[in-house]
Amino acid sequence: MNIRINRGRRAVMRIAAALIAVASMGALTACEGPVPQLSEQSTASAKTPDLTVDQEAKIRTNILNAIKQADDARDPGLLASSVTGPALAVRTSQINIAKATNALTKNATIPSEIEQTVIPTDSGWPRTVYSITTTTEDRQTQRLLVMTQTSAHQNYKLWGVVRLHNKVQLPKFAVPKIGSSMGRTDDTGLVATPADAVAHYADLLANGANSQFAGEFADDDFRTSLANTTATVQQGMEANKGTQSQTFSVEPNAIQVMRSSDGGDLVVAQINSEWTRQAGEGRQSLPASNDETALFGGATPTSTLKVTYVNLIALYVPQAASGAKIQAVASERQTVKVEAQ
Repeated sequence: MNIRINRGRRAVMRIAAALIAVASMGALTACEGPVPQLSEQSTASAKTPDLTVDQEAKIRTNILNAIKQADDARDPGLLASSVTGPALAVRTSQINIAKATNALTKNATIPSEIEQTVIPTDSGWPRTVYSITTTTEDRQTQRLLVMTQTSAHQNYKLWGVVRLHNKVQLPKFAVPKIGSSMGRTDDTGLVATPADAVAHYADLLANGANSQFAGEFADDDFRTSLANTTATVQQGMEANKGTQSQTFSVEPNAIQVMRSSDGGDLVVAQINSEWTRQAGEGRQSLPASNDETALFGGATPTSTLKVTYVNLIALYVPQAASGAKIQAVASERQTVKVEAQ
């Protein structure tokens, strides 16, 4: 019996280590590789954006101040006036975890300074602004912030935050004083429409090299880290004679698109996933990381544990004539629910 218990503990330790690794993916420090660099900016545009750079800075500062208040108070209810969409789900989870652990994850850090903002020239609403931050004080990679305004009578809110992958090259955008055009989910002339690119990427996450869309995408940090973690967890599950499975689904209407000056699209979209782990031989399936433990709370464990994630992915979709592949350039993965089945 002691041998079985020790094997089970070792398996859980392997799973926990793997989950910690995947939770940290995208947070590689700049000293471990070049900081992602913005491409040369184009000045070719005939339109003038309605939002100025100074206004963007004021909007962003107000949003970050509201987030800090919610962080400090450990109260996700304070986020609603300034945060929406996947960013709201992610930050709510991070604050709820901080209540239990008494510490906000370093991945939640959002620098207050930016290197570039991409302001739309389009008239009407809804509107989207992309802003690329500097690196964090502890040299984590830059963040891409997505802020949206649904109507003229609504304030801008933070819709999404993704951490840039190391060694990626963001597409070219017009200089901030001129802005850029927002794209559409059905934009044509690309290797895939933005909506199709996101759906194909979700299929790739689910099926890996067996996906029929595998050839459309370049390698990226998010998929590599997730695949490595899945393999490590599998070793732990096999030691316990257990099983695991993951499903991925695109969140309807949770997609933002901005045209680059070279005719491609930078697409940010939400892909939800569920990771089900089932223990074998009458064992209980327990949370395997601090985040999972915090969100599981005092629930009664069973043989099956289901962990729900919000995955926010930034994809660069190039023009069809370029011959280039779709590239994931930034990502964020956050546990949002842990429940016994």
